[in-house]
Amino acid sequence: MQHLLLCVLATTTAVQAYGLGSSGWDVAYLKALEALQKLNQTEKVGIVTGVTWKGGPCVGNTYAAESIGYPSLCLQDSPLGVRFANPVTAFPAGINAGATWDRNLMYARGAALGAEAKGLGVNVQLGPVAGPLGKNPGGGRNWEGFSVDPYLSGVAMEETIQGMQDSGVQACAKHWLGNEQEHNRETISSNIDDRAAHELYVWPFMNAVKANVASVMCSYNKVNETWACESHAILNKLMKSELGFRGYIMSDWNAQHTTVKSALAGLDMTMPGSDFSSPPGSIFWGPNLQKAIDNGSVPQSRLDDMVTRILAAWYLVDQDEEYPEVSFSSWNGGKASVDVTDDHAAVVRSVARDSIILLKNEEGALPLRRPRSLAVIGSDAIVNPDGPNACSDRGCDNGTLAMGWGSGTAQFPYLIGPLHAILAQSERTGTQVIPSTTDDTAAAASAAAVAETAVVFINSDSGEGFITVEGNKGDRNNLDPWHDGNKLVQAVAAVNKNVIVVVHSVGPVILETIFAEPSVKAIVWAGLPGQESGSALTDVLYGKVSPSGKRPYTIAKQRSDYGTGWVNAEVDDFKESIFIDYRHFDENGLMPRYEFGFGLSYTTFEYSGISILVSARAGPSTGKVIPGGPSELFERVGTIITHVLNSGSVAGAEVAQLYIGLPYSAPWSPPKQLRGFQKLWLQPMQSGVAAFALTRRDLSYWDVKMQKWVIPVGTFRVYVGSSSRDIRQEGSFTVRGRWF
Repeated sequence: MQHLLLCVLATTTAVQAYGLGSSGWDVAYLKALEALQKLNQTEKVGIVTGVTWKGGPCVGNTYAAESIGYPSLCLQDSPLGVRFANPVTAFPAGINAGATWDRNLMYARGAALGAEAKGLGVNVQLGPVAGPLGKNPGGGRNWEGFSVDPYLSGVAMEETIQGMQDSGVQACAKHWLGNEQEHNRETISSNIDDRAAHELYVWPFMNAVKANVASVMCSYNKVNETWACESHAILNKLMKSELGFRGYIMSDWNAQHTTVKSALAGLDMTMPGSDFSSPPGSIFWGPNLQKAIDNGSVPQSRLDDMVTRILAAWYLVDQDEEYPEVSFSSWNGGKASVDVTDDHAAVVRSVARDSIILLKNEEGALPLRRPRSLAVIGSDAIVNPDGPNACSDRGCDNGTLAMGWGSGTAQFPYLIGPLHAILAQSERTGTQVIPSTTDDTAAAASAAAVAETAVVFINSDSGEGFITVEGNKGDRNNLDPWHDGNKLVQAVAAVNKNVIVVVHSVGPVILETIFAEPSVKAIVWAGLPGQESGSALTDVLYGKVSPSGKRPYTIAKQRSDYGTGWVNAEVDDFKESIFIDYRHFDENGLMPRYEFGFGLSYTTFEYSGISILVSARAGPSTGKVIPGGPSELFERVGTIITHVLNSGSVAGAEVAQLYIGLPYSAPWSPPKQLRGFQKLWLQPMQSGVAAFALTRRDLSYWDVKMQKWVIPVGTFRVYVGSSSRDIRQEGSFTVRGRWF
């Protein structure tokens, strides 16, 4: 009875401390606090430390606390499918999900990812990715994230996390914060000014926290000269206090550098198994944490808080209720005892198809009808002859590119190459296919010379820095097509007057050489489409569906136009501040080749009318901090409406985009910033309504002096259109009030 009373008193005190109510997190915390009372010290330290590398079936395995029925949790990559397991679905990369600009597909992809993870017994799937955001166009892991724009990335993070956690797996938003390159990633300091940090790099994590993400992974790099995983400024102050994050923060592997400082700064879990490095010793917790608690360097209350957060996340997604056991081992080939792939190939095909971006289409080159003959050219047209999984963690560029390389990968159950799908299509159209599936220019020219149309496949690859591919140590050395892709296209264009170029790429590719060829009638960006690559591509090439993808980043005319790049030094001062990608191009009057948000269709769309209904007051956002930030930030303050007509002859989808320009009272702001989008599927001559809901956050900038999000006084400019440069409707509204 006395023990029960003590438990009740302790739980009541903790409830008061955590301010619990009746939300999903609140209920999870009540369960966690009750469980905490039953744990002994060994179990508590074990839960936050985990077990040794290869101490369990997963890449990360936590300590099981039998006293509360808490199992060893399985932590597993990756953000596009379950790594080191098979069979699993190899989904399109995050950058393709972003290119769909389709909230429903983002959610569906997340739900399928979560379902497979849960089915395999994975408790924590290490994704999705909002960092890198992609300020460096050649950044090795940009493709794991969704977009260089924080608004689009934020929406994709929120939808993906909701899908994953609705399926029962804990999502992990990573990498927090400023992890924008692979070169020197474990030593570099990302020195980011406060406004840029909030308006660019923190923004999508706000959406993640708002979606109740279970965990956040801190990154390898330093932030403003302090290791990210022991930075009080970004862990305790920014993530937990300012954003109201209620889950737990884990380290990346070997990203923890101290025992006491990391604990006090707000780290809650060292990545289990962070002792695989040579020499080992990256486990700063375990016995070392217990010693620090014993000598008073780390309070017992801090350990209890770590454990409570980890348990609460477990309860939040109901993993205490008959969760499947792990059905594979990462260390023996990953063969699972269950098949979790279900009908997820359909999700893959939809995301891959709707992320394809038509960049150029002259003289009706696309869609293909019934060409008499078709040359299919380039090594990127076929699957790696040694198999799609021949290279560990996809660390090579042999055959068609369907995902980058590194820990953000999964094993292909199969990969449909472009040539395979085109051959299947040609049987229905009676087309003679003439393949040349090397990158030899003479062979390519021979094939193209006798074909009515030539389709040339080129690519550009990147990945995580622990693998070097063709001299590229994670980050790309340049933005040119790999394997002399420019010369391959030139050789074909010299002998064939109807050339289509398909680009599989991790990020921007400079296309000026290709664009200058008059014989190149069409350019198609297919990104990293996953296992249904060829099928999705033929859907678009042959007009089964009209292309509807839009650019998630800008394609420049030359590399230097971006104004950013990976830094071969120990410090990146982020001198570009808030002006990256289209913000930089707009601010400096630079003309891109293909702007952010751009994408053609087989039909045409007309915009008419604009209705602006905004009622907002100037000043800082205040109010109770909820997951994501001050509650007032997410209050709806207006709606902007326009009408879109499919004025063409085929069905298609248009992504209507809303950009806002802040008043002059907001110091040194970009000319326009994305603040809404809606994808409308319309039949010929059908009209639809694009309605954009605005929140206070959408109209705010980060005031460094006030340390608050502030809506400025003055006239806001409104731009609605088909891309960041193709504006179809404009307007304005004025916000009045006391200037702070």
